[in-house]
Amino acid sequence: MEQFIRVSGARVHNLKNIDIDIPRFRLVVITGVSGSGKSSLVFDTLYAEGQRRYLESFASYARNFLGTLERPDVDSIEGLSPVIAIEQKTTSRNPRSTVGTTTEIYDYLRLLYARAAEAYSYVTGKKMVRQSEDQITNSILERFAGQKIQLLAPLVRGRKGHYRELFKKLEKSGYTKVRVDGEVRDIEPQMQLDRYKIHDIELVIDRLRPKEDDRHRLTQSVRKALQEGNGLLLVIDEAGNPFFYSKRLMCPESGIAYDDPAPNMFSFNSPYGACPTCEGLGVIEHIPREAVFPDPELSIEEGAIAPLGEYRDIWVFKKIAAILKQHGYKLTMPVKKLPEEVINILLYGSKEKVAVPSKKYPGQEWETGFDGIIPFLEWQLQEGTAKMREFVGEFVVSETCPECKGARLKKESLHFKIDGKNIAEVAAMDLQQLDAWLNQLPGRLNPTQQLIAEEILKEISKRVHFLLDVGLHYLTLDRPMRTLSGGEAQRIRLATQIGTQLTGVLYLLDEPSIGLHQRDNEKLIRALKALRDLGNSVIVVEHDKEMMLAADHLVDVGPGAGRHGGRIVAQGSPQEVMTCANSPTALYLKGERAIAVPTKRRAGNGKMLILKGARGHNLKNITVRFPLGTMIGITGVSGSGKSSLIHHTLFPILRKHFYRSQRDPLPYDSIEGLEHIDKVIEIDQAPIGRTPRSNPATYTGLFTHIRNLFKDLPEAKIRGYKAGRFSFNVKGGRCEACGGAGVKTIEMEFLPDVQVLCDVCKGKRYNRETLEVRYKGKSIADVLDMTIEEAAAFFENHPQIARYLTVLNEVGLGYLTLGQPATTLSGGEAQRIKLATELIRKSTGNTFYILDEPTTGLHFQDIERLLDFLNRLVEQGNTVLVIEHNLDVIKVCDYLIDLGPEGGAQGGTIVCEGTPEEVAAHRQSHTGRFLRMELKQGQFAEK
Repeated sequence: MEQFIRVSGARVHNLKNIDIDIPRFRLVVITGVSGSGKSSLVFDTLYAEGQRRYLESFASYARNFLGTLERPDVDSIEGLSPVIAIEQKTTSRNPRSTVGTTTEIYDYLRLLYARAAEAYSYVTGKKMVRQSEDQITNSILERFAGQKIQLLAPLVRGRKGHYRELFKKLEKSGYTKVRVDGEVRDIEPQMQLDRYKIHDIELVIDRLRPKEDDRHRLTQSVRKALQEGNGLLLVIDEAGNPFFYSKRLMCPESGIAYDDPAPNMFSFNSPYGACPTCEGLGVIEHIPREAVFPDPELSIEEGAIAPLGEYRDIWVFKKIAAILKQHGYKLTMPVKKLPEEVINILLYGSKEKVAVPSKKYPGQEWETGFDGIIPFLEWQLQEGTAKMREFVGEFVVSETCPECKGARLKKESLHFKIDGKNIAEVAAMDLQQLDAWLNQLPGRLNPTQQLIAEEILKEISKRVHFLLDVGLHYLTLDRPMRTLSGGEAQRIRLATQIGTQLTGVLYLLDEPSIGLHQRDNEKLIRALKALRDLGNSVIVVEHDKEMMLAADHLVDVGPGAGRHGGRIVAQGSPQEVMTCANSPTALYLKGERAIAVPTKRRAGNGKMLILKGARGHNLKNITVRFPLGTMIGITGVSGSGKSSLIHHTLFPILRKHFYRSQRDPLPYDSIEGLEHIDKVIEIDQAPIGRTPRSNPATYTGLFTHIRNLFKDLPEAKIRGYKAGRFSFNVKGGRCEACGGAGVKTIEMEFLPDVQVLCDVCKGKRYNRETLEVRYKGKSIADVLDMTIEEAAAFFENHPQIARYLTVLNEVGLGYLTLGQPATTLSGGEAQRIKLATELIRKSTGNTFYILDEPTTGLHFQDIERLLDFLNRLVEQGNTVLVIEHNLDVIKVCDYLIDLGPEGGAQGGTIVCEGTPEEVAAHRQSHTGRFLRMELKQGQFAEK
């Protein structure tokens, strides 16, 4: 068998015709500075070729429907196994996708509850019973001996309708009496009820005094009643009291019966199990009136309608003015003085037409309707652009579903229990608690349950252990996948792959250590080695030092980024790479080069932001002090509460204060010091766009200035071209074959969609006429193909454009092209583009910046540049808060807040806070333990 994957002549993106032999059945780490060509080699060459070969294995008939994938620009690849890529960008954004559904653990739990759970009544809380016909007959004989009773078959319970057809059918079947809403009535021809009232209808099967001599008659009547009543039977005694019996699960007191449980009864993605109120989402989102009219003291002219702002001469305001005029009011009147009827029309619209003056034809009016502000915002939330959705999202309020209390399932499903817990309670346990519960469960089950559950519990436990092995002990099964970091999502998919026990596969991973504390790094490395030991080849793109040193084979790509990279600088064992004089990575691995620890920590401006009583998720009612004018590091093991504190408590508070956001923070008592800052900016790793149309130039606003430059060229003026001609999002100048995307998306049905180069414009996005307009010999498409570094030199005489490019260069993105599709950017690159966009704007000196793991995707060398940039922000008087695990960043912060001590339920407290030296001296801090080794400043006083 081939022992190497031999790549010859790889030229994808910036790769310089490289040849490389990558050993199979080994843990191989590919490293190098950002933009050096690591992803081009691993994902755009190896994975792309593996995908192409898979499609080539399909029959020609199938390929006619699927299209073809372009072959990567490489001479040959030998020894390539079937490829599975576990990337950051493949995290599901579907709110229905959870940790449990992704790992299949929840599927096994559903099976367990369908086969081994005990049912309880949601009315009385008592255990449901199931009886056979003989048991029901014996019970009636014993309970009602000598009493005059009626045997009824329930047909309709609590439903509206006239039921004419039902009575007609019963009459034809020979029945003579029914009990309607508690009253026994004869069945008459043309009999019907009030269709608008709620009714209970029972069919009278028999009336008798039960005794042993009549057992045969009673047995026949019970059988008939159960047959007509779909398994249910109702007995009315002499006093008129109802008693229910059922062949199904039934509450003897209330008469409530459940269907026999099936796995889909416990699925929130199935109509059989989902809560009908929230449809299985657990939350209800809506736009409340208070979000539209936050300040009723204002008039509409002054900006009372928050989503629209102050009055402008636009169509929607003209409609609103016409509605107010029609009811005798003006735009200058405060909202609180408008009647409820008018407010409702503004919020929800009206079928009533209003006359709006025409701007184009003075003196004329247009008859038009008004859909309402809230329906318009809801439509934008579904159909609007990414920026519009983001804007409207500020006015949306999410509330826990009042029916299921966030459990996602209908009430019947939540009343099936094992060991006193329903399935939602089990899914809400963190994985460590779940593992302990699973270990104790067999001893708490009865013999029948043990027999049923034995194999199911083995499968669940095995999968839970895989997740624990990759350091995800703090997650819960009901945690939505969209709330996970790229690294967490990768580790979940990694654990799932280990569980499949596949062999002979080539696994490609993109920085799986993101979001992982150093303490748990060893678990991840063990998991990767376990995947290798099964007989697979594992290639990891990574910057983590421990991961590099644990590799069987290390490849350093570089030496620089973009056109300065694309070569194999060094490869071999980690020890062999460290001997290479040309490798930037080797210098850091050997310790000859390191990010310097500041000689003095900034004390800040003496002002504090103090958050008191934070207690959301796993936070334990903590009070946190943020010294302003410093770089603050939020540290702690994975799941310790960092995101709960910053993303879900502090940031929503600040956003509500500065931008009137409607998103509620997690519970807290109070916050002090808001007057010391004037705005907050959160820079996360969310994509800058969902389609290839979004790119660094469009996101930062740089492309507007470039289009204006092309619009002012003599050739463009002669042709009458406006700025819109040079937009690939607008008809006129773009290539219509691909809609300006440069690629065509092919839907792959059961596989992920793939994108192929547009065969008309060859990826240039524009039509021929637009490309004929040139600046310095370059078309607009040529400019988009330039790297930021090249563009900075090309536009050096245009100060406005050069300012954007300088900042993008300074954050280490000089290797990206201006038009690089947002879908191809890593989380770290997206974050740095957002950072650059904020830095292009003028700083007030009182800004509070929040960054989430900004070192994602960064080499040691790039982290130095990023830290220089962040320090510059702090020197201007701003506050920079960084959520980070990377010790190179942690050690240069001015102030650290370490959460923990563990993850999940064992976290949520402040372990220690202070300078990095003070945290390193704290013996109970996991972060401090690793920080001590990093600082290398001798012994610290123990606390």
